Amino acid sequence: MTADRPNLATAARRLLATLAAAAIPAVIAAAPAMAATAPADCTPDDTTACVVAIVLDAENNPVPDVGVTISGAGFETDVTSTQEGPASVEVPQVGTYTLTLDEETVPDGLFPDATELQVTAQTGSSARAAFRLGTTPPESTEPSGGATTAPSEGEPTDAASGPAAGDEGLGGSGTTTTEGGGPSLQQIWQQFGSGIRFGLLLALASVGISLIYGTTGLSSFSHGEQVTLGAMFGFIGINWLHMPVWLTVIGVIVVCAATGWLQDAAIWGPLRRRGTPVTQMMIVTIGLSLALQYAIQMVIGGRSHRVLPQNPKPLEIAGITLSTASWISMGVAVVVIFFIAWFLTRTRTGRATRAVSDNTALAAATGINPDRIIRVVWTMSTGFAGLAGMLLAISFGSFNWSLGMLLLLLMFAAVTLGGLGTAYGALLGSLVIGLVVEMSTLIPGMPSDLRYASALVILILVLLFRPQGLLGRAERIG
Repeated sequence: MTADRPNLATAARRLLATLAAAAIPAVIAAAPAMAATAPADCTPDDTTACVVAIVLDAENNPVPDVGVTISGAGFETDVTSTQEGPASVEVPQVGTYTLTLDEETVPDGLFPDATELQVTAQTGSSARAAFRLGTTPPESTEPSGGATTAPSEGEPTDAASGPAAGDEGLGGSGTTTTEGGGPSLQQIWQQFGSGIRFGLLLALASVGISLIYGTTGLSSFSHGEQVTLGAMFGFIGINWLHMPVWLTVIGVIVVCAATGWLQDAAIWGPLRRRGTPVTQMMIVTIGLSLALQYAIQMVIGGRSHRVLPQNPKPLEIAGITLSTASWISMGVAVVVIFFIAWFLTRTRTGRATRAVSDNTALAAATGINPDRIIRVVWTMSTGFAGLAGMLLAISFGSFNWSLGMLLLLLMFAAVTLGGLGTAYGALLGSLVIGLVVEMSTLIPGMPSDLRYASALVILILVLLFRPQGLLGRAERIG
């Protein structure tokens, strides 16, 4: 018997070792799950994006022990609400995340108004989603991120308060109501600054339409999509390829200018050599516009996108409060506009461009190659349009696939007001249109969604009373 005791002890040790070896993988596998259900609180900074899940009752008191799953961008984790407040988690990258409420963890007698919400995480802020639990079941559960999504930390909530007045994206409601029945001097001054911003960026896009019309007589309806291409490539460069902003700007100009060169080489040049009438070429631009719209929508989808992942930072200059990105974009636009003026007046190619615009046949008789000049114009115009698109998306906070379609009417109104075929007229007309669009929101009782319709009124009045525009010559028309 005594001889068997060492064998029994050895067998017991082997059994314990076997059980431990079997338990280690289970513990290792359970560790990530345990970490996922109890993440550490997230503090946003310049490189960190946070998502916060909030569960509240009808009296806005926190409801503890309710589970929420946060998923998106290949990331998924579980959080549990506490009595102390919301549960936050750091997400690996910016983007849209879905928060799903675990209904089995909801206390008896409480009913959620929604079981699924969506938020957009941005670096330097906490994207908050609030689930509200009531005592009566809702008629329907809406799985969206709309009415119950709380604003992110650091995001401006009042469109009329300053830097975010245009940070809703083009087509947003913008500045709305004023107190006391009329706008104050500060509001008028603020909207004046917003109008100058919009006018400068619109001029950067409109000058291309004017140059193309001046050298070819063609009104390009696809020029708006060149603006959208600039915003799209800017979004791809910064958010998908993680390129620096300055490098993305250079890349956008180069790529968009290349699309203009390719268009003239493959479409417009051959059509000119065949003697295709301008009206038929204009119809081709409409078809190209539709094709580009659908192509852009296939790449980025139908929702709005932000080019800069960070929240806008306000900066006040001369009593006008805009985002820092807006002031920088305005400075870039001014520099580029001065460059265009210098190019047209001081360079040999610029003077040749003006000669072709005045009289193509006479310019060709003096040794100028009109086809070469027109190709340079297409390349420059699309490059500047792409730059304008990126700067507009940065300044106004977001963009979508229909950006160019919205701006096309404004660009035509600007060049018609200033004078078709004149670059300086495009600048003047764009500034006037920008001011009218932004200042029109100060009219009491006028819906701000109609602010872009004011450009149509200006376009009609110009065609009725001065069809050649402010700086145009009467012989250019007809």
